[in-house]
Amino acid sequence: MNDRFLRACRREPVDRTPVWFMRQAGRYMAEYQAIRKKHSILEVCKTPELAAEVTLQPIERFPLDAAIIFADILLPLDAMGLQLEFIESKGPVFHKPVRVENDIQQLIPVDGESFAYAGEAIRLARQALADRVPLIGFAGAPFTLASYAIEGGSSRDYMRTKDMMFARPDLWHTLLTKLSNAVIEYLNVQIRAGAQAIQLFDSWVGCLSPDDYEEYVLPHTQRIFSALESKGIPKIYFGTGTATLLPLMRKAGCDVMGLDWRVRLDEAWATIGYDLAVQGNLDPLILAAPLPEIKRRVQRILAQANGRAGHIFNLGHGILPHIPVESVDATIEYVHQLSVREVGA
Repeated sequence: MNDRFLRACRREPVDRTPVWFMRQAGRYMAEYQAIRKKHSILEVCKTPELAAEVTLQPIERFPLDAAIIFADILLPLDAMGLQLEFIESKGPVFHKPVRVENDIQQLIPVDGESFAYAGEAIRLARQALADRVPLIGFAGAPFTLASYAIEGGSSRDYMRTKDMMFARPDLWHTLLTKLSNAVIEYLNVQIRAGAQAIQLFDSWVGCLSPDDYEEYVLPHTQRIFSALESKGIPKIYFGTGTATLLPLMRKAGCDVMGLDWRVRLDEAWATIGYDLAVQGNLDPLILAAPLPEIKRRVQRILAQANGRAGHIFNLGHGILPHIPVESVDATIEYVHQLSVREVGA
């Protein structure tokens, strides 16, 4: 098996920097678009055969060093009864948002059976991968899930979310405890089915101050990573806009810190400490730039990593729908070509 990704997660030497991309299976690929013409996002996520097929599409097309199961971070909220729908012009919408104490009390407890489809998708994907590259499982982190649940969808200011956090911290912590329980169940299903690493997406946690992150979020994230510690697989923690939160985020218990493009990789790595691996951090929009500019940016990030063991090349967020597949292919090639190094026996 190509184990560069797993070795880098463990900060072991690799022959070249491993690379994978968030949303590497998605709308920029014609193969994915063909499936989406026939099936909704939720149908693909909850049909194991389709989820596994989409997971494999970028692996068949590009020389990536890891696959990530096709799913959505919001699936646990749907299982808890919030009635998720993806609307073309609005994105995810929850028809039963969580606003008051009774809403929290009515959340449906979940167990492994609630996510049986996810486990089967992992098993099918592992079988199809045939150990060519490792398979990553993932989930949304409690804060990000809470923001969607409370706002009823995406938000620019997270007003309702912060209102509950500040005005009713008792309800907030009750909600995040329930969400943490669901995330632990969801990730355990994926790990038992064969996920070889997991990533926790805290996509919107960057809207918080360090003090608020430490008080209202960190204990719940720590609980998730602590529950997974005995599983013996790498744990990645990722958020956007988190430059001021990184010293606290490293306390959550991850093995790899995902970095967005708003920080220099070398400065962020020095801040969190070299006892953690790092993942990142090309601006996703650079993939729409001319190839020489993409190469220049790849070189810059690799130079900041400075050949240190423990760097996984990725974007600072997911691939955008309008990105040319040729640019994705070229970026992977640049990373592999420009990072070749000798590995001792």
